Amino acid sequence: MSDLKIAIILGSTRPGRNGAAVAEWVLERAANREATYELIDLADFPLPHLDEPVPPSMGSYTNDHTKAWAEKIGAYDGFVFVTPEYNHSTSGVLKNAIDYLYAEWNNKAAGFVAYGSLGGARAIEHLRGISAELQIADVRQQLSFSLFTDFENFSTFAPGPQHQAAADTLFDQLEAWAGALKPLRAA
Repeated sequence: MSDLKIAIILGSTRPGRNGAAVAEWVLERAANREATYELIDLADFPLPHLDEPVPPSMGSYTNDHTKAWAEKIGAYDGFVFVTPEYNHSTSGVLKNAIDYLYAEWNNKAAGFVAYGSLGGARAIEHLRGISAELQIADVRQQLSFSLFTDFENFSTFAPGPQHQAAADTLFDQLEAWAGALKPLRAA
């Protein structure tokens, strides 16, 4: 699996976001894996609200920001989406970034890491439905961090040790699925 590339997509851009610490923690846990994990911060890809004239499934991108985003995402075999839970769903910036593309997501695998008052569970459930439409195979294991127990003062990330085993399982499942789907993309 050493040829697998997995993107950890940080799905929050708001000032003072908790997601940066969560995404860095995920990246650190993945450092000794055979697959290569890289962090993509959506703050580095300031996509306006979807502004392509035709649906992404047509594969006819016209804007330079869309082409750059497509090139970035197209290079990966799988994804770890790190999302806050806002209003019982994922963040608008992550949903917008996902909606920009289609083929670049197809036949790839995804895992989910969320945080919020209920561990971001509802954000993950919404992302699972979105993933199905984009032909992303999402793995069962997820990581859910509670603002009450995994953050000090709701802002300093301090996850409990039980999350390490869950992270390892998520990585195992993600890498297995990403590897299994790779031949579909080569065909």
